[in-house]
Amino acid sequence: MTALMAVLGLVPPIAVAGVPAPIVLQNIAVILAGVILGPWRGAASMALFAGLVALGLPLLSGGRGGLGVFAGPTAGFILGWIPSALIVGLIFWALTSRARPGLGAGRVALKAVAGLIGGVVMVYFFGVLGFVGIAGMEFGAAVLSMAPFVPGDLIKLVVSVILIVGLWKAYPRAFR
Repeated sequence: MTALMAVLGLVPPIAVAGVPAPIVLQNIAVILAGVILGPWRGAASMALFAGLVALGLPLLSGGRGGLGVFAGPTAGFILGWIPSALIVGLIFWALTSRARPGLGAGRVALKAVAGLIGGVVMVYFFGVLGFVGIAGMEFGAAVLSMAPFVPGDLIKLVVSVILIVGLWKAYPRAFR
């Protein structure tokens, strides 16, 4: 999942006027890490990614990397990927653990959506903290600045659910 995160970093970011962080595709890997690897290994893969970025590898969207990104307004999002993968994994695995062998694709999709929403909220929470703490934004303005991310995150949520359901059908052993 760390490698998938790096590959998705090759997709150029979409800048949003008035918001100090771009829209990136890398959130899909965070979601998949939590669901497929589980909460702890998913969070570990995101921690490894953050560590590689801190070492200076240009793995973030737009070719960014190094300790400097942790002093910028996107630091909240980058650090938020770790607990986000954890939350996604905890919610998804808690909802599917007892019914795993006979769980149909439709029910997997519903349970995945619950986990994914929890993960997106966690990323927004840390993003707001980064905007307030590092970018010096007012709390209300930081919360409102999350609005441009919602449409893209809804699309990423749909894509993630399609990938999760497809993998559940094709290779259910990946979720053990």
